[in-house]
Amino acid sequence: MLKKILTLILIATSGFTLPAQTPKPEATQYTCVMHPEVVRDHPGKCPKCGMELVPVKKSKAKDSAKVGAVDPTARESMHHHHMEEGHAMHEMKMQSSVNLADPMSREGSGTSWLPDSSPMYGRMFMFGQDMLMLHGAIFPRYTNVSTRRGDDRIDAPNWLMGMFSHPLGDNSQLGVRLMMSLDPLAEGGRGYPLLFQSGESWHDQPLHDRQHPHDLFSELSLTYSQKFTSDFSGYIYFGYPGEPALGPPTFMHRISAMDDPDAPLGHHWQDSSHVTFGVATAGLVWRTVKIEGSVFTGREPDEDRYDFDRPRFDSASGRISWNPTPDLALQFSHGYLKSPEGLEPTANRHRTTTSIIYNKALGHDTNWATTFVWGQNEDTHEGKTQSFLLESNFQYRRDTFYTRLERVEKSGHELVLSGNDLEKIFPIYAASFGYVHDFTHGDGIDVGLGAQFTIDHRPDELDRYYGDEVGYGLEVFLRIRPSPHRHQEMAEAMK
Repeated sequence: MLKKILTLILIATSGFTLPAQTPKPEATQYTCVMHPEVVRDHPGKCPKCGMELVPVKKSKAKDSAKVGAVDPTARESMHHHHMEEGHAMHEMKMQSSVNLADPMSREGSGTSWLPDSSPMYGRMFMFGQDMLMLHGAIFPRYTNVSTRRGDDRIDAPNWLMGMFSHPLGDNSQLGVRLMMSLDPLAEGGRGYPLLFQSGESWHDQPLHDRQHPHDLFSELSLTYSQKFTSDFSGYIYFGYPGEPALGPPTFMHRISAMDDPDAPLGHHWQDSSHVTFGVATAGLVWRTVKIEGSVFTGREPDEDRYDFDRPRFDSASGRISWNPTPDLALQFSHGYLKSPEGLEPTANRHRTTTSIIYNKALGHDTNWATTFVWGQNEDTHEGKTQSFLLESNFQYRRDTFYTRLERVEKSGHELVLSGNDLEKIFPIYAASFGYVHDFTHGDGIDVGLGAQFTIDHRPDELDRYYGDEVGYGLEVFLRIRPSPHRHQEMAEAMK
């Protein structure tokens, strides 16, 4: 009996003599502003885009609560609740202006997709729940192009774009986009010299060996998007002008082409419909797969670069897009364009394209982007002609190296030849290599000095038009554009 009593006393006194256990401090969680689904218990870089992870803010009520008054299970539940609220805020602020279910980094030109890991060049402003993103580029330069059909001149290709989104609730959103270009002032109506380029007209004559200027208004669009479930969403897009669901993202919106001042020679086989006066597109998105269709105006813009052309809605296209990983964006599309050329009103076109875009963040302020595009036109009275493009861009801090390789089949009619050469098809090859060094970098505006050299190869049959000398293009330019987003800038904009 005495032994039992002593045992009970020992147990009771030990409860008072053991030191009170101090609860372990809660570990800080880190997330990515661009990819809020990424959550880590330690700082570092986002595995998807390479940006620095930022701490997830904790609730003040939770921090001020007494330690002994909160059950550990309840504390863990509160932590996850507030973390989810922070993630929801990030998703709301950093979503695409076209479809609120897509991340902003996926948004390309029109309704096209880029890889999710793509860097974003622009300035973001928040007005309550509304978001405004501004971006663009200008290339003041000197260009010298050889051969009889070449030219040299000083010009400045340019574009400016604004994207605005306004949430209508938790599951719906309105988006507005405006894209403009001062090409009509900088380039004039005839455009800039680019050997073997073709498409559109000037003074009622087809342009050749020059890139046409873009219209003052290149896009003015309105989008309504709706999220049906966490994985399923849809949108409706209207543009006047706008871009139908046809082809890859336009060259100036691809990371792999952003430092190249020139349009691809296969532009009118791949992505030339990015300025279309009258577009209506509907799309459905399931996770990382999208199917969409458009009705639009097949006629390309006329020579008056300041007006709004008559909408016709006489053409149609469809596109399937898939982003199987954050670093890949794939698409296949086909479209029927009625009477695309004003000088040939009876000629119609079927265009088929496929593209693979790869983007990889290789670390802090280092990125590699590569694009492959195949495009085919089947024109009335001309048959099928094809184009192939491979371009790549490697950016390491202040230095960028890029290249573009092309093969395009162009008819004598397209190149404005004469006699029997009009009906022939000629394979054209071009290789461009460029370098840009930024003098200002990451401080809001990136200003870089660049140089590019292009060499072309043509069949000997074309020497009678171009001469015997080697075809080349040389240019020296400034590249001025907004800096890429940093997590500090995003955090400030979202306050």
